[in-house]
Amino acid sequence: MSPGTKLAILGAMGAGVLGFGVRLALRMMQANPEKRERKRRLELHRHGRLGDALITEATDAMLYYSYSVGGVQYEASQDVSGLRDLLPPEPERLIGAASLKYSSRNPANSILICEEWSGLRAPSRAA
Repeated sequence: MSPGTKLAILGAMGAGVLGFGVRLALRMMQANPEKRERKRRLELHRHGRLGDALITEATDAMLYYSYSVGGVQYEASQDVSGLRDLLPPEPERLIGAASLKYSSRNPANSILICEEWSGLRAPSRAA
């Protein structure tokens, strides 16, 4: 193989790696944490399994809850600061029974509420 051919191959490989890096960087800049979290919630809503939960604490920004899947007890929380308009004015009214959606592949991945669904049993502002 001639030196010119080797140089052309190395140049093409370098351009490919550079192009991949630029594409990856652009993709990561577009997917900010809020967008990733919204995508996670909607994915759980569409493909998750339903279960029962017990909300143990509720604040303006967080819901703390527990649930059991397959005999395993989970303690979880959900940041609801971006969904505040879907919650009642007094978050403490949410304490008690609720429904949740969880991933069948990773039961620790769960939600109580998203933009398109709510497992909360207290009246919401949207109702």
